Amino acid sequence: MSGHETSEVAADATRLNGLHAVVTGGGRGIGAAIALELARRGACVSILGRHLVKVEQEVERVHCTAGSDVSGFTCDVTDEESVTEAFAGARSRFGSIAILVNNAGQAESAALQDTSLDLWEQLIAVNLTGAFLCCREAIRDMLEQGDGRIVNVASTSALKGYGRLTAYTAAKHGLLGLTRSLAAEVARSGTTVNAVCPGYTDTGMAAAAVDNLVTAGRNAEEAKALIAKSNPRGTLIEPEEIATVVAWLCSPAARSVSGQAIVVAGGDVR
Repeated sequence: MSGHETSEVAADATRLNGLHAVVTGGGRGIGAAIALELARRGACVSILGRHLVKVEQEVERVHCTAGSDVSGFTCDVTDEESVTEAFAGARSRFGSIAILVNNAGQAESAALQDTSLDLWEQLIAVNLTGAFLCCREAIRDMLEQGDGRIVNVASTSALKGYGRLTAYTAAKHGLLGLTRSLAAEVARSGTTVNAVCPGYTDTGMAAAAVDNLVTAGRNAEEAKALIAKSNPRGTLIEPEEIATVVAWLCSPAARSVSGQAIVVAGGDVR
């Protein structure tokens, strides 16, 4: 096989032609970048999000940019009935689910003594229970098909502790546990389950962290620099960098990668 033929085979192994991908929290930020990247690689994409207007805007952007089939559905991942209805709608549009990216998430900063039970339960629900509900919906299709990809967007908070992020960190540690346990459970089925663990990324979530520091007395420039310093290379991660890693994990090229936590933070964070 020539070098040109080898590169063509490698390229084909990263294509997702005709596969149905569901992306939660796909109306903005990392989720929007992932939806676009999967569509560019040929997947039919169902974008799920809580806010219909944002979802519809992203559907239009992805369709115009990638020229791929894409549809949107409102979904609150913390609500079992909402998840069931959204997945039913997605299946009705594009058929069985081959790829699931659990990206929906929420972060709030508070010292433990200031963390209410409501906040604790909300962050566990969005970041962990939501992924469980979506995995439970998608895994049935994947087991029937004998193939599938699940990627859970976790965080470097799944690997280490950060002060004033107790609830969020606990939820993301739980998400990594879910990832590894499900990967072991379905290892012989042809389905892979992995986690991607981004550092601070240039999204609305990072902007909110900056705002919190500004409120605490720092100026905006100092606050952003402090947030970026949490990443080993000292800069914020771009959503597209995460999307590229997720798309590879969803591809045939990654069929032997499962149960892993892949850090996208510009270095080792442990």
